[in-house]
Amino acid sequence: MTETLPLTGERTAPGIWHENYWFARHEAAYRWIVDSVRPDGRVLDAGCGEGYGAELLRTGGAEQVFGLDYEGTTLRHAAKAYPQVNLVQGNLVQTGFADGAFDLVTSLQTVEHLWEQPRFVAECARILAPQGTLILTTPNRLTFPPGNWYHTRELTAGELVELVEAELEVTQVLGLHHGPRLREWEARHGDCVERQLEVEHPKWAEDLVTLVTGTRQEDFELRSDGLDGCLDLVVVARRPATTAE
Repeated sequence: MTETLPLTGERTAPGIWHENYWFARHEAAYRWIVDSVRPDGRVLDAGCGEGYGAELLRTGGAEQVFGLDYEGTTLRHAAKAYPQVNLVQGNLVQTGFADGAFDLVTSLQTVEHLWEQPRFVAECARILAPQGTLILTTPNRLTFPPGNWYHTRELTAGELVELVEAELEVTQVLGLHHGPRLREWEARHGDCVERQLEVEHPKWAEDLVTLVTGTRQEDFELRSDGLDGCLDLVVVARRPATTAE
């Protein structure tokens, strides 16, 4: 039996009914990576948390997937839940991996937790193989509810691009938005995130419970327009090929 993770608010996980909106929102970005980037070769999920994302990358075609996180309880759970993912406990800004070790590095909803964001991006660049790809996602500071004390610095689209461009070539910037079903619900009932934060989940109205428990990754869409109004930001960057001496 897998170890039960304490629900602290720092990370989300599958199977928690009142967290399902946030889980589906995170899963949508992983699904986009699998469907659009098509991971192969050696992949690192930096800040893997519960491990579901690393497992999606593995089943999505990656040759070998590593998950890196600092927290032991989380990694013990992940090792039991996803035994085919190679899990490593360590520091995201000083990983211990060799230069050029990975063809793809993903880090979803993690950079906003870090004090040393430029150092983290530099470390991702170091461990990327030539022409390797980095994909970061983070909440959009312009739309994310304020006050999450687990976050050290949230970013706008421009700030995220500036952060990554210091080390790598940015090739794509996308925003994650509510899809038609969620937009239709909000037109009738109000902002679904605000509704979730108004009161504790045992006091949620039936319409909100139905929405949250029924939300799926297909209820979100990723596109390049409307970045200032998106929910989460996605940046894709590439390490240029090394030039011959």
